[in-house]
Amino acid sequence: MIRGKLTKAEIVESISESSGLSKKDIQHIIDSFFSEVKDALLDDRIVEFRGFGTFEIRTRKGRDRARNPKTGETVSVQNHGVVVFRPGKELKKASWDLRE
Repeated sequence: MIRGKLTKAEIVESISESSGLSKKDIQHIIDSFFSEVKDALLDDRIVEFRGFGTFEIRTRKGRDRARNPKTGETVSVQNHGVVVFRPGKELKKASWDLRE
């Protein structure tokens, strides 16, 4: 069962309520955190959060015969980077029986 999405604003609100810190401080911390993760990935580093998962950039091979789904036109796609997430052992285990 999908229950909707969780936004950054909702995370800020929740952490602010549980920690007693201001929303502005929490917003700054979260923005700084995402900036650090993004910078590390763009610097070709693997970002690992034990128990949660690992983010990394992998190279996706280009193709000459890709198709634009909107127009059906054949286009050429170069090699490019994609961000990949691999869930950690604890997250995998916790989420195993969530959907049936």
